[in-house]
Amino acid sequence: MSKKLENGITVPDSQEWRSEDLTRNFVADYKPFVMVDGPGVRCSIYLSGCKFLCPGCYNVVAQNFHYGTEYTQALEDQIIADLSQPYVQGLTLLGGEPFLNTPVALQLTRRVRAEFGDTKDIWSWTGYTWDELMKETDDKKALLAEIDVLVDGRFVQALMDLSLRFKGSANQRIIDVPQSLEAQRLILWQDEYGI
Repeated sequence: MSKKLENGITVPDSQEWRSEDLTRNFVADYKPFVMVDGPGVRCSIYLSGCKFLCPGCYNVVAQNFHYGTEYTQALEDQIIADLSQPYVQGLTLLGGEPFLNTPVALQLTRRVRAEFGDTKDIWSWTGYTWDELMKETDDKKALLAEIDVLVDGRFVQALMDLSLRFKGSANQRIIDVPQSLEAQRLILWQDEYGI
């Protein structure tokens, strides 16, 4: 059974929250050509629904699994067209919680890989920690395998630091997913500047 911690964050037991039970395949927002959700110019999709309910969440409206509009083939085609621009570095999955919306997230990330291979990177934010994802359902692990960089961990308002790059609170980590999966241990991401 999930539990609420002293800081107000809800934490699930392993494999308790299942995408097939929760997702409604809704998208809270899609923003093409942004420069804040990872390095370079990106296309960012905000998937609807989150059960972590972190106090101070910057996107509370996206916690609702019914918020926004249904994911469509037309939207997916638009995202692929936007990603095809040579100045776009990659795709970013945000929320809500992407790992509670794996039907949409996997369909999109697999198409990105089919169309672009590794020429476009895929970033995702999640409230799950790396260790929690290692104990999660097969669909969550499959999504993780499609991602290049993962920002893990719940937002903790008491640890919020506006000077952090790509993170909202100091407990969150920026993880190099392919290297971590290959090494079978967490390896932090470093950009060309060593950050």
